[in-house]
Amino acid sequence: MPVKTTRLTSPGALPIAKADMIEGMAKGMAVLESFDTQRQRLNATLAAERAGITRAAARRHLLTLAHLGYLETDGSYFWLAAKVLRFSGSYLATSRLPRAVQPTLNRLAVQTRASFSVVVLDGDEVVIVARSDVEWRRSPDEKTVSAKLLAYGLHLGARLPTHATSTGRVLLAAKPEGEASAWLKNRSENGGLARLTLHTVTDPSQLSQLIDRVRIDDFSVISEEHELDVLALAVPLRDMQGRTVAALNVVSSPQRLTAETLRRELLPLLLDAARELRPLL
Repeated sequence: MPVKTTRLTSPGALPIAKADMIEGMAKGMAVLESFDTQRQRLNATLAAERAGITRAAARRHLLTLAHLGYLETDGSYFWLAAKVLRFSGSYLATSRLPRAVQPTLNRLAVQTRASFSVVVLDGDEVVIVARSDVEWRRSPDEKTVSAKLLAYGLHLGARLPTHATSTGRVLLAAKPEGEASAWLKNRSENGGLARLTLHTVTDPSQLSQLIDRVRIDDFSVISEEHELDVLALAVPLRDMQGRTVAALNVVSSPQRLTAETLRRELLPLLLDAARELRPLL
């Protein structure tokens, strides 16, 4: 697997004059962002490789972050500490988007007994910023269905690959065609598109055609490309100016609903919800 290199600036980030840029802060954040689900523990060498800086610089940043309480360490390896949740907690508490969509997600979940999320684009990944608080579980014999309230925050912040998710394709389709093409070209030249299941589309030309189709349809359906036994449908969430600010999706199992059933029964609900939310975004 190719080594992940953390960028010091994010795609679409606010432009900044060189004199205003604090390089040390950028490198420190790159080190912090180098921790993920694939690499929960890093030493200075691994952090340097993933952040694209020298080992000596990575070591200093790791020690500083541990001193500030954002990392824990055994003296050799470092891992994230609970203090990093301050960022996500503050975002969820103050950002208008999660608060605006939460009641709608919960209503849809109760109405359909399915799981709903709102997702935003962040570079090569999409991030879940809101999720329905009700999870529906079927008994082993499929005869009964029960509801379980989820603790607020469960699964929030999960990062998923853009190319293999319904929300990712909706958000890519919202970009100008030139930007979407540049995104695909960049991924193709930097390790390619990861194959996550046997069904994942990894050919850039084929993915480009699928994104064009989403641009026409204004929704995306994906079956088992990110994870087996997962079927997902997504639509864009737009503000009053017509800008796509996020994507709304529903997830089910191919055994429970076919892609056609998803389009016929749940797509109208998602489109209605998107229209209702527009004045709030």
